[in-house]
Amino acid sequence: MTATAVAPVIEVRTPAEVRRARIVGIVLLVMAGAVLWLFATGVEGDSTFRLTRPGDRFADFPDLVVPSAATSYLMAVVLAFMGGIQLARANVRRANLIVGIGLALFVFSFLTWAAAGQSFSLVGMLQTTVIRAVPIALGALSGVMCERVAVINIGIEGMLLGGAFTGALVGSLTNGFVGLVAAVIVGGVLSALLAVLAIRYRVDQIIAGVVINILVLGLTSFLTAQVLVENPSLNNAPIYATINIPLLADIPFLGPVLFQHNIFVYGMFILIAAVTFGLFKTRWGLRSRAVGEHPKAADTLGVNVYGLRYLNVILGGMIAGFGGAWFTLGSVGRFDENMTGGRGFIGLAAMIFGRWHPVGGLAAALIFGFADSLQGKLAVLQTPIPSEFLSMAPFIATVIVVAGVVGKSRPPAADGQPYIKE
Repeated sequence: MTATAVAPVIEVRTPAEVRRARIVGIVLLVMAGAVLWLFATGVEGDSTFRLTRPGDRFADFPDLVVPSAATSYLMAVVLAFMGGIQLARANVRRANLIVGIGLALFVFSFLTWAAAGQSFSLVGMLQTTVIRAVPIALGALSGVMCERVAVINIGIEGMLLGGAFTGALVGSLTNGFVGLVAAVIVGGVLSALLAVLAIRYRVDQIIAGVVINILVLGLTSFLTAQVLVENPSLNNAPIYATINIPLLADIPFLGPVLFQHNIFVYGMFILIAAVTFGLFKTRWGLRSRAVGEHPKAADTLGVNVYGLRYLNVILGGMIAGFGGAWFTLGSVGRFDENMTGGRGFIGLAAMIFGRWHPVGGLAAALIFGFADSLQGKLAVLQTPIPSEFLSMAPFIATVIVVAGVVGKSRPPAADGQPYIKE
């Protein structure tokens, strides 16, 4: 009996992939030079990163103390080494992972430079990162729900804003739970309007979403001036309290970051887990993905294309309404005009960066949340960076991410295309 020889698997790489992989190497080398020039020279002392807070159970947990200049030099050497290897080998399959590691090293060098000779609460910044990621992650999840059935939802910003306004108004009149339910319902109503325009009347989906954004912005601004300003008691909603998960909340470092939050953070994790399971492990998810890729074939097999699109778009809007309530019931307890500040559009960018996957959207939202929380921490450290640039940090991160990903991520094949049943 003779052994059968197994032919080796040869990786086929297109010229465009090789070129992009080598561009990644060049970017890493540029980052290494930037670390040497900006962060390694002219700094003295140590950088102290606090891993616990004064009120934590294990408040005596040791801090992370690193030499500022030496750490930046080390990060520069590692970045240069990674860049050289990438240029020589042009690793295509792990290019995105390599970029992620490079960015993490660059950011750590930046934080080390910013905290040179000072003490910096790393656990506080990461906890704020998770909190600030909530509306972005839920906006991305809303977009995933819609675009997986080939309906583009540009109106996420308006749904977030409508949920925020409703949560504040109804929460002030009744209580936080009723306000949250009302916000979810309003998100569903706005998404139902989008569904009717896009599915029933086949209006251009981009235009329909923009109309919803303008409608909600104008309506909430008018009602704020006419109702909330004249009656301050209607703009004083209760804020959901922090819920500490027993035992887990006391874990040093990880406890405050992941297990000391209000219902919105836990709801975000639960929704992302549920939608991920539903999309990839259930019949509903299989049919939804089929409708997004090839609606005619799905219809031929007996799938109700229109019904599934209506269902997913409305559910996506309800998720956005829940995310909108975070701005009022989960954060400040009051509504201000246009308080969502473009988080719905950043959520769309997170959806693209996450390749139309709920977990990928969460990862991208955490990146944007980190950029958002970073501006506050750097202001406390009194870095020489102008405050205007700090305020631009989340949007700069959005532009960089989208510029590096758009054209390389493939949306559902039928995305944005109306379906006409024959």
